[in-house]
Amino acid sequence: MINKKAQRYIMIHILLMGCILGAASGIGNLFIELGFPETNVVIIYLLAVLLISRFTSGYVYGILASLIATILFNYLFTSPYYTLTVDNPSYLLTFIIMTTAAIITSTLTSRIQLNTLKAQEKENETKTLYNLTSRLTDTLEIKEVASIAIQSISQVLNTNVGCLYFNENGNPSDFFLQQKSPTQQTTEYITDENNIKEKVQGTRRGFYIDANYYYWIIYGQENVLGLIRISTEVAEQITDAQKRTLLSMIENTALAMDRIYLSKQRARSNEETTQERQKGDLLRGISHDLRTPLSGIIATAEMLLSMTDDKDVRYLMIKDIQEDTVWLHSLVENVLSLTRLQNGKLSLDKKSEALEEIIDESIRFVTKRFHGYTISVEMPQEMVLVPVDSKLILQVFINLLENAIKHSVKEREIRIIVEKDLKQNKIQVTIADKGEGIIEAELPNIFEPFYTSRAKHVDSKNRVGLGLTICETAILAHGGTITAQNRKDVSGAEFIFTLPLKG
Repeated sequence: MINKKAQRYIMIHILLMGCILGAASGIGNLFIELGFPETNVVIIYLLAVLLISRFTSGYVYGILASLIATILFNYLFTSPYYTLTVDNPSYLLTFIIMTTAAIITSTLTSRIQLNTLKAQEKENETKTLYNLTSRLTDTLEIKEVASIAIQSISQVLNTNVGCLYFNENGNPSDFFLQQKSPTQQTTEYITDENNIKEKVQGTRRGFYIDANYYYWIIYGQENVLGLIRISTEVAEQITDAQKRTLLSMIENTALAMDRIYLSKQRARSNEETTQERQKGDLLRGISHDLRTPLSGIIATAEMLLSMTDDKDVRYLMIKDIQEDTVWLHSLVENVLSLTRLQNGKLSLDKKSEALEEIIDESIRFVTKRFHGYTISVEMPQEMVLVPVDSKLILQVFINLLENAIKHSVKEREIRIIVEKDLKQNKIQVTIADKGEGIIEAELPNIFEPFYTSRAKHVDSKNRVGLGLTICETAILAHGGTITAQNRKDVSGAEFIFTLPLKG
């Protein structure tokens, strides 16, 4: 159905065509009165067709004018006059040539006019996008991008335009409204933000429609960045060229928003990296300063123990000092290992090592400190050689065994199970205890730095939550994996890690 604007446009073109053909007929009559030959009248009609093609759009008016001009020439200027019959058959050839020439002329003129219009539209589109891009280049805030975008779109469409953008948490801002005046902007508050989110997520064609507006979606690289709002009345009447310009402007707006979001994310990432590096440097510096006095305290405590009778009251006090100092020294070593691994400053010294020897050494180290615990080992019959940094993997076994001991009791056995997987070319090690297990809510965080269990039965003394973090970092550095889970057959937890059999 043709709207009122299109009807008015057609009527103007028809009126223009009638005026030009009427004027051509009047001039033709004047030429005949002055005694000019009929060929001059033909030229006048050809000129009229050319003018009609120039000042109207499309091929229809030019071709229609060509046919009407031929009919008028026949009716007004060939005998018998004021009829559509022809006495002289030679006029038929004149009519054919006149009509053909007029049609060709009007077609060529309309094509040139169409190409000119397309070139102008392309030039305007390029100029508009260039101006928008120039203004968006130096923007540093999403709000500023939204303001510039709606100013430019409002000028192109000559209407009020709204823009809503989503913040970093995915929540929509208020609508910015650009009035037709280039300097006038207002704000409209969002009352139904969940409804907007649902509509944005449910659309599949780049925009959605409600009773009053078209909402064009601003798509970013990873998610939706915002909306451009245009009234339904204007949106349904925009031309193809305007729609193409609108989509290009929305795409440029998305690029500018993405640039700002990525810049902020990069800044936060750099800030976090700097903080982590500073924290690592601080921990490493403190740990280095603590190692020497702790070693001296351990040596002095051992010497005092050897010089004190075990029935003496002071013996238990010295024993506590020694145990706490050994724990603190172990903590310092863990902190140093963790910071070096995370900063990439600890290079792996991989050698083909017998896994049995590493396990035996870790058991001797742990049982020397924790007496009375039973640790069983299940190994393949053949020797297991793995390319590892023996010090790091030894630390992994020690940390996991100490963790199992702290969460278990002496009467319950701790098991180490080693299995070979030749298909995937790796070995799998399971360290299982028979304690009360891990709280399900804590499983996702179990390997995070400084995370400790909130289980009531676990003594919080001498626990800062670095042992498992070091295990994960060391295993990942070797190209393996590590997981934690509760045992299915009995109560307790088990830690499972893998190591590749080839470096």
